[in-house]
Amino acid sequence: MTTETILANATLVLPTETLRGQVRIRDGRIADIAEGAAVPAGAVDCGGDLVMPGLIELHTDNLERHIQPRPKVDWPHAAAIIAHDAELASVGITTVFDALRVGSVVSNAKMNYGEYARALADEILGLRAQGVLRISHFLHLRAEVCSETLIEELDKFGPEDRIGIVSLMDHTPGARQFRDISKLKEYYVGKYGISEADWEAHVATQKALRDRLGAAHEAAAVAAARRYGAVLASHDDTEPEHVVQSAAHGAHFAEFPTTVEAAQACQDHAIKVMMGAPNLIRGGSHSGNVAAQELAEADLLDIVSSDYVPSSLLSAALMLGDLWGDLARGIATVTAAPAKAVGLEDRGTIAEGHRADLVRVTRIGQAGAIRGVWVQGNRVG
Repeated sequence: MTTETILANATLVLPTETLRGQVRIRDGRIADIAEGAAVPAGAVDCGGDLVMPGLIELHTDNLERHIQPRPKVDWPHAAAIIAHDAELASVGITTVFDALRVGSVVSNAKMNYGEYARALADEILGLRAQGVLRISHFLHLRAEVCSETLIEELDKFGPEDRIGIVSLMDHTPGARQFRDISKLKEYYVGKYGISEADWEAHVATQKALRDRLGAAHEAAAVAAARRYGAVLASHDDTEPEHVVQSAAHGAHFAEFPTTVEAAQACQDHAIKVMMGAPNLIRGGSHSGNVAAQELAEADLLDIVSSDYVPSSLLSAALMLGDLWGDLARGIATVTAAPAKAVGLEDRGTIAEGHRADLVRVTRIGQAGAIRGVWVQGNRVG
């Protein structure tokens, strides 16, 4: 049976403009778009609310918060995944790339972190296959090159695992995101309560590990991305030389470059720049790196990620629309741009034939209130 929904009298956020009109949804796809404020019989009268494409999240640590709501608390994973999925739907995210770390350290008794990605991926994919999840889930493998087990963990995944992104992570003390090593020290001392001697030993061990295995791990991650059919991303590029290396590997986008120089180098090498919505909303980076707003003002920002606060994605896009004086451009940073970066051609814009992944938003000052969320034409929030 054909199913149809019409969202009428809406402010439609199209790829390059906004206009008052309606969008007709039929059998999970956008059937047509019409201009005007008319409300046909049986249609949803949006009263001028924004109707935009569903938001697309390329990098979120939100699932980790549900799985470990407190230190040393391991919440039942199925319940955590379902809650994570519901939270994303509630804030307008209709496609997510769940970020899972691959690459562990198992030889440091005080600061080990172990393997978890394969088992958790199985649980996510299993729930998806059962039709339990509301939104579209893909995997994002965060390949930690400064680790001991990366190659073995990568080998446990294959093209059938819906891996859309592999990102090259390097958390070597004193490099990239934590070039200011004092910031990393604050994090580790706060998290583990370690002594000064243990901290110094950790730094020495991690640097030696990077020197010994980093190059091999980086090559393995690049090869794995190709094997999976996934897009490659860099992470925390700091120097232009980092970007040159990323470009040589074939990176499509750069997650959270830490300096203006790195972001400019990304643009010069046709690598899209992604920054965190919390950085934009808070007015700066918690690690002391470049502010997202500075990059936006310099036209060096292409994609936004909610990172660790799902609700920040919509707010950041609206803020960028205000900053640029172009709402369509701001919304594109969380819809069309991320879709294009990962090769999803069936979503990210309101266009005939695209998936009917849509969000209705009431604008309230600089913020937005979600009034409805549809995934493939089904209302999920």
